[in-house]
Amino acid sequence: MEWSEKFTRGNPPSPEEIRDYIKSPLWTDLCQFIEDTYSLSPVFEHSSCSGAPGWNVKYKKSGRALCTLYPGRGYYTCLISIGRKEAPEAELMMNSFSGYLRDLYKKTSLYNGSRWLMIDVTSEEILDNVKDLICIRTHPPKNRKE
Repeated sequence: MEWSEKFTRGNPPSPEEIRDYIKSPLWTDLCQFIEDTYSLSPVFEHSSCSGAPGWNVKYKKSGRALCTLYPGRGYYTCLISIGRKEAPEAELMMNSFSGYLRDLYKKTSLYNGSRWLMIDVTSEEILDNVKDLICIRTHPPKNRKE
């Protein structure tokens, strides 16, 4: 059963149900990284957009989205917006990123000055790239937990 069919608008998933649906340690790793680094809690939202309908998980800092996570079977998709301010730093790091992420970045068109990257997190390498992009988007506080 598809994610949007399993958990309808009136039937939100619990954090455990999300984890069990995804069945990837990469999910727990990213959530823990964000929660520890930025002292944030996830916000669960339902979306009816055609691109990724159903429940998603957002992490926001000072009203600004760090990222939005969309559950999939065996993986998840992380939406990160890289705007004009972040683009120079992201582009400097691009050569150290996976081929998948470099290609995705190149193929993603600018929309209102930002690249809205829908990154399928399927490996440790891509997860590390996502963490780097999140840190570029919003630099971690100096007193962050390690």
